[in-house]
Amino acid sequence: VHGAPDPTAGASIDDENCWHLDEEQVQEQVKLFLSQGGYHGSGKQLNLLFAKVREMLKMRDSNGARMLTLITEQFMADPRLSLWRQQGTAMTDKYRQLWDELGALWMCIVLNPHCKLEQKTSWLKQLKKWNSVDVCPWEDGNHGNELPNLTNALPQGGNANQDSSNRPHRTVFTRAIEACDLHWQDSHLQHIISSDLYTDYCYHDNTENSLFDSHGWPLWHEHVPTACARVDALRSHGYPREALRLAIAIVNTLRRQQQKQLEMFQAQNKELLHKGVTSITNLEGWVGHPLDPIGTLFSSLMEACRVDDESFHGFSDFTENVGQCKSLEYQHLPAHKFLEEGESYLTLAVEVALIGLGQQRIMPDGLYAQEKVCRNEEQLISKLQEIELDDSLVKIFRKQAVFLLEAGPYSGLGEVINQESVPMHTFAKYLFTSLLPHDAELAYKTALRAMRLLVLESAAPLGDMSRPHHIASVVPNRYPRWFTLSHIESQQCELASTMLTAAKGDVRRLETVLESIQKNIHSSSHIFKLAQDAFKIATLMDSLPDITLLKVSLELGLQVMRMTLSTLNWRRREMVRWLVTCATEIGVYALDSIMQNWFTLFTPTEATSIVATTVMSNSTIVRLHLDCHQQEKLAGSARTLALQCAMKDPQNCALSALTLCEKDHIAFETAYQIVLDAATTGMSYSQLFTIARYMEHRGYPMRAYKLATLAMTHLNLSYNQDTHPAINDVLWACALSHSLGKNELAAIIPLVVKSVKCATVLSDILRRCTLTTPGMVGLHGRRNSGKLMSLDKAPLRQLLDATIGAYINTTHSRLTHISPRHYSEFIEFLSKARETFLMAHDGHIQFTQFIDNLKQIYKGKKKLMMLVRERFG
Repeated sequence: VHGAPDPTAGASIDDENCWHLDEEQVQEQVKLFLSQGGYHGSGKQLNLLFAKVREMLKMRDSNGARMLTLITEQFMADPRLSLWRQQGTAMTDKYRQLWDELGALWMCIVLNPHCKLEQKTSWLKQLKKWNSVDVCPWEDGNHGNELPNLTNALPQGGNANQDSSNRPHRTVFTRAIEACDLHWQDSHLQHIISSDLYTDYCYHDNTENSLFDSHGWPLWHEHVPTACARVDALRSHGYPREALRLAIAIVNTLRRQQQKQLEMFQAQNKELLHKGVTSITNLEGWVGHPLDPIGTLFSSLMEACRVDDESFHGFSDFTENVGQCKSLEYQHLPAHKFLEEGESYLTLAVEVALIGLGQQRIMPDGLYAQEKVCRNEEQLISKLQEIELDDSLVKIFRKQAVFLLEAGPYSGLGEVINQESVPMHTFAKYLFTSLLPHDAELAYKTALRAMRLLVLESAAPLGDMSRPHHIASVVPNRYPRWFTLSHIESQQCELASTMLTAAKGDVRRLETVLESIQKNIHSSSHIFKLAQDAFKIATLMDSLPDITLLKVSLELGLQVMRMTLSTLNWRRREMVRWLVTCATEIGVYALDSIMQNWFTLFTPTEATSIVATTVMSNSTIVRLHLDCHQQEKLAGSARTLALQCAMKDPQNCALSALTLCEKDHIAFETAYQIVLDAATTGMSYSQLFTIARYMEHRGYPMRAYKLATLAMTHLNLSYNQDTHPAINDVLWACALSHSLGKNELAAIIPLVVKSVKCATVLSDILRRCTLTTPGMVGLHGRRNSGKLMSLDKAPLRQLLDATIGAYINTTHSRLTHISPRHYSEFIEFLSKARETFLMAHDGHIQFTQFIDNLKQIYKGKKKLMMLVRERFG
């Protein structure tokens, strides 16, 4: 029909964009995803829903807020919330991040610059309702956060020290609720976001809060996270140009503030510096902050240098490439008026990231908030790593590194920092690798300054602890507060390793890095890792070993040895073996040195069984290409070590000492004497038997015999110990004495009789002694007369009587608590006893009397006595 509207044309450009939202479907979807608890990609699905909300806001679709309300209601109804609160367990990390995104989206919605008052009022009511539910998640995980209200700057005066316990916890909605008080009516703010030409070149108010800087460019002073939340809101609601203008004003404000802080700090004298420096300037860190202010500024500026984004071409008429990015996606567009010469959105983005990462800030409370600091920092750095550094960016790196080193309390790399400051290791490693090819001196200066980890220093912090709120109360028991300490220590170790790798071949730098490691790293396992790293770098296959780096490796290894010498460490054996390998690589003087100073590095057992034994091995001698003179010198050190260890700990080191001293008569005699001296007091029979067997094996039978007799005096075998591990040693000792001759056998038998009360062992010894003539394998090849020893005379008579006595005692002991199932075994035992009785001249009579005696005493055990009669009459 002529004049009718075109039904395919869509809405008018000015109409409110609105479509039908299937509420039930949204609710069901969210409910389903939540019930899957993060499995089956449900977290990803929820993130897609959040992205959908952001997309709707960008299109200025009024259903965005409605959809977020439906999502939030399902989140609040999640039954796991009350369960976790009751059990006191933390929610999972992925789930926690979804809540964070939920809070951030509400922040964007209430900060919509064009929303109507009644809308804002209804959202505020809704947010307060959710906020008051007791299972509503807290902002920083399971710790209440004591940060100031975000609409104000940091609190001053009395109210800053309110008792934290009676302050309500900040929840994931607190910031959105506070943001409802913010408005966009400020005329200065309106000018900033609506015009590229808003300047005042005649403005000369150079105070802290002036509206324009010395260039006449506009500044925006507001609590930084709040100001950045405005940028995020503008971007989210489809106002990219306005967002960019405000972002630039904020970055210029931060840069000016940085400059002012530096000037102020340099104007103070040192005394003031040390007094005031430990009271931290930023209670709230920007990296890891719930509103991610630095991330917001960075992504706004990076978006502006995406060449393919048509919405920004209005800003710039020329898109020539001043510098390029790895992916060619970003370019330097020197488009905006409020930038210095040679600057671009890209340089601005990089600079603001460096400012945020280098800010000195207190480690927040609670595991979640601390993990978030690490995660946020790593995310920001990985985005920076995608950008290829050209001259204009290197200039920014130089400028920021110098500022960070000189800016005192405002910088995490300042000369003196608060003990509770978030460490800078991860950031410094990135700065170091970025600066190294362009300005090595500055790179090392920055990395070395960042190596410290003050929370582990035992000394009290310098200056006063006049930070508002709660720092004083957390210092005494600070370790439990630093939940991410092990991650932080590993990052510190990574930084040191990066410097060691870079310093290869530079003696002066290696010495400086070594000093820094020894001063700042407190964990033996990390120092050991660095020692191994240095060793690997020093001995790369493609080049000659770097001797300075090898020495650094050894020095760190020695430090680990000293640190773990008196503490239990399950990797200790590995560490000791590694140290010997490292010293071998350096050369003979390093091995000599560790052996001469063994007592400060090793236990006596380690020194003899691992260190000296490895040094004396053939493989070491071959590896070092030693001549005879050098071999002898090293062997001399090993023998000295062995004797010192044997004196200090004869039980564990005597055998190793004898082995190490075999080739030197005097040293061997000394080691043997140490064993004899210790034998009476400090050594067990098993240790002495082991050494005695070694002596026999080395061809010293008389010495072996001497040690065996000493071992016998320590031994005590009772009647029922017929499977004792020492039985073999006793039989061996008797065989050795028997082979030496009658005198030796006569001397050992009284010792055996005194120590061994086990009848079967004694009868075994007795049987062996009667089978051959003593001394048949005599010394010096002497043959003796070949007569067997008589059982009627000493020493065998004494042994025979003891054996018979042992059988009698054992029989009575066994009969006091014998059960019928052991009867047949007992009859066999009596048969063995009879064999021994019959070896005596009057044994037959003795045995008959013994059996009669048993029948009389144990006549109550009728069945057993019947079996005795059947066998023995």
